[in-house]
This record gives sequence, structure tokens and C-alpha cells, in this order.
Amino acid sequence: MPPTFDPELLRAYIKKLLPTTLHHAAWPAPQDRDQVKAWMREISARIKERMLEIQPRDFKYVVLVQISENRGQGGRAEMASHWEDCDACISEIFWNDSLTCTCIALALRTS
Repeated sequence: MPPTFDPELLRAYIKKLLPTTLHHAAWPAPQDRDQVKAWMREISARIKERMLEIQPRDFKYVVLVQISENRGQGGRAEMASHWEDCDACISEIFWNDSLTCTCIALALRTS
């Protein structure tokens, strides 16, 4: 039987990670935009580490994190995986008064 990736383990992790990391975050001034890059790098690295803990072999992982200023605009992220039954696609959105973070993680079986 081919290995599988449990998306609910990762979804629960991301649902805790995003508010913990960004709850008090505020959209930075133009000269401090490197902070946004740092948040995106930290979030994506931690998600990838968790994915490797859940299933360390036989999968390739893709993590997409986008943080943008919250100006009251609407937003939605949805994605579906239609390659194999054992592949997984997880999407979560976090927002506060200042910013919006969209996170999409893909686990794709390689063998």
C-alpha cells in the first residue's frame, strides 16, 4: 500500500501557527518591508518541517505563503489536489486588522 499524508495533522498545525506568529503583527512601514519576507520565510519553513515530521519519505512538498496589507478587501484561497488519492492540499487564511496571510501547502507522492 502506498504511503499517505494526513492533511488534518498539518491543517491543525497551520491553524495554530498562523495566529501565534501573526496575531500582534502590523503591516510595516515601507522601509521595514523585510519584516514581511521574514514572516513568510519563518511560516513556510516551520510548515515544511512539520510536513517532514508527518511523512518524511516518498513525498515532495510545496508551501506557498503570501502576506498582504489588509485594507478591508475580500479574499479567499481554495485549491484541490486531483493527482493521486494520497496527495494532499491544505489551505488556510489568517487575518487581523492590519494584514492577511494566505497559506497553501501541497504534499505530492513521488513514488
